[in-house]
Amino acid sequence: MHFLLILLRSRLHHHLFFQQRRTLYDAVASIKCVRDRGLDHAVERERHLKPVMNLKSLIISEPSKSLPLSVISQSEEALQIPFRSIEFIRKYPSIFQEFHPGNLNIHPHIKLTPATLALNSEENLLYQSVNYKQEIAVRLLKLLMLCRMYKLPISLLERLKWELGLPGDYEKAVIPEFPDYFRVISGNSFENGKTLELVCWSDELAVSEMEKKALKIGKNEFCLKYSNGFEMDKKYKKWVDEWQKLPYVSPYQNAMHLVAKSDEADKWAVVVLHEVLSLFVGKKAEKENLLYLGECLGLRSRFKSTLLHHPGIFYVSSKIRTRTVVLKEAYKRGMLIERHPLMQLRFKYAHLMNTMKEESKTKSDQQKIGTDLKSGEGDVEGDESGEEENAEVCDLSDDYEEEDEDEEEEEEESANKRGRSSRKAAKFGEHNAKRSVVRRLDGRNFRGTVSRSSTRFSGRTNNRDDQVSTRRSAERLDVSGNRARSKRERTTT
Repeated sequence: MHFLLILLRSRLHHHLFFQQRRTLYDAVASIKCVRDRGLDHAVERERHLKPVMNLKSLIISEPSKSLPLSVISQSEEALQIPFRSIEFIRKYPSIFQEFHPGNLNIHPHIKLTPATLALNSEENLLYQSVNYKQEIAVRLLKLLMLCRMYKLPISLLERLKWELGLPGDYEKAVIPEFPDYFRVISGNSFENGKTLELVCWSDELAVSEMEKKALKIGKNEFCLKYSNGFEMDKKYKKWVDEWQKLPYVSPYQNAMHLVAKSDEADKWAVVVLHEVLSLFVGKKAEKENLLYLGECLGLRSRFKSTLLHHPGIFYVSSKIRTRTVVLKEAYKRGMLIERHPLMQLRFKYAHLMNTMKEESKTKSDQQKIGTDLKSGEGDVEGDESGEEENAEVCDLSDDYEEEDEDEEEEEEESANKRGRSSRKAAKFGEHNAKRSVVRRLDGRNFRGTVSRSSTRFSGRTNNRDDQVSTRRSAERLDVSGNRARSKRERTTT
């Protein structure tokens, strides 16, 4: 009897081991990561935006609304400024301004531009609105209900403050207003710091985004969006199709009964990570922050394997010197499908940073062109200056034509004394020299632009040249006719 029990137990262990091998997709190394340009651009669009906002908030918190540069330099690490603070500030002149208080020759102070102050006022109005505070409370409550112990350290919320869209004073302005949802307690197992604890569970809010979409489309299946160039082998495709058919387990349910390293447990981890990213305003987060949250949820290792197994649901971008996890179904062609009001404001900040930088480049290019013009090495800047120079060229061309007429009369008087060939050569040389001067002056017009006056001038010059050449040919005919007549008279005499 004892032998039969041992045999049955060994067969059961063998069956479970075989089942785990059969259900897991063990060829993870064959899944090649393919870059997604649209999602990379969505991440790169917010380059330096977080340190700009951090520095902006620090300056706003001061009574004078300004800070000495030395204080900012000492707080570079806390503000997440990627390089020297003075270079960072001068990189965005549309956001920050340097000034010397009281016109004293001391270290410069930094303040915000009027455009930045206007956006900050708009941001404060959003944070102070009742609807937005309610939305933040719901977001924090759902995050607490996902946790195993229904607790979250405040240090984690500080790390996820950007992703959750929390204001700087959320601990004083938001949490006390919802005592029925959560509370802050001190002295706990989380690094002996403060902890946000759940007060009351809400069945009404314990509904995931997947379940909400299932009510519309009638099925709980993930939207798979593979990047262009991703090669899927038959084995992986078969595994994904079977994985999609597995029963859906809500992320707000306790799934500790699921077998570790099985497809069911893997799908539940995907559901939890999908819900977490859906709670963030940008539908993305830094990988390190997500793994730190996974530690609090007891899913750190599962989150890691989830990102490797499901490139059609999550994308890991390596832009802006960090790894960012993006929820693929929330984006279309690199743009958020449902844009949160706070994300609208952040895009306005990013647009202000980049647009003013381009304008400053344009102004510097214009100043360079003006400097070259004054030195005589560049082109004329602007259409007005080009028209003025063309007007001067027209006046000079009139003087040249009058001089041509005077010289022609003198040459006609001395036509009998000089040979015909020498007279033609002199005229041709002088005329070409004058026309080359006109061409040089005409070439100083604005680069790539032909003004109206230059067009009129060139047309008038060509007409006058034609008239002069016609008049000269007629005069030469008269001279030759007179010579022939005088020769016949001499012969007759």
